[in-house]
This record gives sequence, structure tokens and C-alpha cells, in this order.
Amino acid sequence: MKKYLKDFSVIKSVRLSSDYGLLGLRPSDGSDLPEMAPGQFVEVTAPAESGVMLRRPISIHDVDFENNLLWLLVRNAGKGTAAMISLQPGDTVNILLPLGNGFTLPDKSDKPLLIGGGVGVAPLLYFGKEMSRKGLMPSFLLGARSKSDLLRIDCFEKVGPTYITTEDGTEGEKGFVTNHSALTDGWTKIYCCGPVPMMKAVARIARQRDIDCEVSLENMMACGLGACLCCVENTVKGNVCVCSEGPVFNINQLLWQD
Repeated sequence: MKKYLKDFSVIKSVRLSSDYGLLGLRPSDGSDLPEMAPGQFVEVTAPAESGVMLRRPISIHDVDFENNLLWLLVRNAGKGTAAMISLQPGDTVNILLPLGNGFTLPDKSDKPLLIGGGVGVAPLLYFGKEMSRKGLMPSFLLGARSKSDLLRIDCFEKVGPTYITTEDGTEGEKGFVTNHSALTDGWTKIYCCGPVPMMKAVARIARQRDIDCEVSLENMMACGLGACLCCVENTVKGNVCVCSEGPVFNINQLLWQD
């Protein structure tokens, strides 16, 4: 898929909490958004005032081709991302996109479950919408520490059945996503993104139940093109760059131990 280096204008900026922001972006030159696959990501130049030199990798949260808007869900993880969620309409950012390889669409006979934790829910909304557009019915299992940490639940609920788990029990079932009763509901495909311990726990359950499973890794990335080698993951094929070979991998490709 062809890559583009473009300036984007901030059209909408929504502060979801002190830690999360939602950005709606449109190409500054008036061009149409390029083709993007669910599970791919972009590399965003941090605002100059942040003092951060390297771009920041951000999952593609949603793509509204009708209104020519790219949506990014950004977590405040340091100076660069803190400056990003402080951007206001009219500001401009430079973005390299689309990068990496995305999720594999299930067959129409499949029963898919999309599992996300924390900011790992970000790529699942666009993926769920793409499934829906193709006549598939996605379900979501979303987890967070507390009710206040849940992100854009209303948007997921518009796409498909949405199950919630919080560690403190303030919303949905209490515990981790791997404790939720919905996991026993006969899924034939699982897609997962979130903290590594969570993904490994989901992968373990998928293997035990012989469910095909893909995970989206969030290794530290710098270039997004496979040149800097800082995002290497050991796989059955040896060491590969997550940014260029992933970020989505089938769990059978990974050397994760049960």
C-alpha cells in the first residue's frame, strides 16, 4: 500500500480525560484521504513546543471517508503525545501514513470477538466498522481499570454488542477481560490489542480453545519503516520489525509461552 507524507489540519480536538485526547484531522491540501486498512498506524510529528524530535506512532482509530476525516485516539504518554492532545482546530501536524499491516477480515461464517484494553481499544473501532460494512457482525470486549478509564463505549455499542470489564467493578463485570463470562460464547476468531500481559493471557485462552487469534503489538517504534530496528520482536521467522511486518500478528507467529 502506497505511503504518503502529508500535512493535516486539526478539525476537531476533544479532551476525553487528562490522559486521552481525540483528534479529527483532514489533509491540509484538500486531497482525499488515502486508502487505509484497519490495524494500520500513522507516524505523527510532535508539535515543536514539545521538544520531541522523533515521530510518534498512533493507531488509526477511525476513518470517515465521507467527511474526509482521520480520527486518532491519543494517550498522554510523554511530552510528544501530551502536546498532541493539546492541539486545537486550525493547528497543523505532519503525518506519515498508512504504515504496517492490519487485521485479517474473518469469513462470513465466523463469529469474531474484538478485545481491547486501555488505549488498545483504538484500532478496534475502525476494524469493527469495516466488518459491519462487509456484512459481518463484530462483538467487542473492552476492559479498563475503572469506569472513568473506559473510552468511547457509545461508539463501539453503535457497531456491535459490547461487553465491559473493569478491574474495580465500577462498570460491567469485575476483573480482567480474560475473566469475562462472554469469553465462553463460542467465538471462532479473536482480535486483541492492549497491554502485553493482557494479550498474552488472551492468546493463552485462544490456544487452549483452538480459536484463531490475531494481536496488535505496541512495541516502541521510531521510524515506522523498519529502518531503526528499535521495535524488533522475536518470531518463528526470527527477529522482525513490528512496524513493517506487523503491528498485527497471528499468535502462531509469536514465540509467546503459555
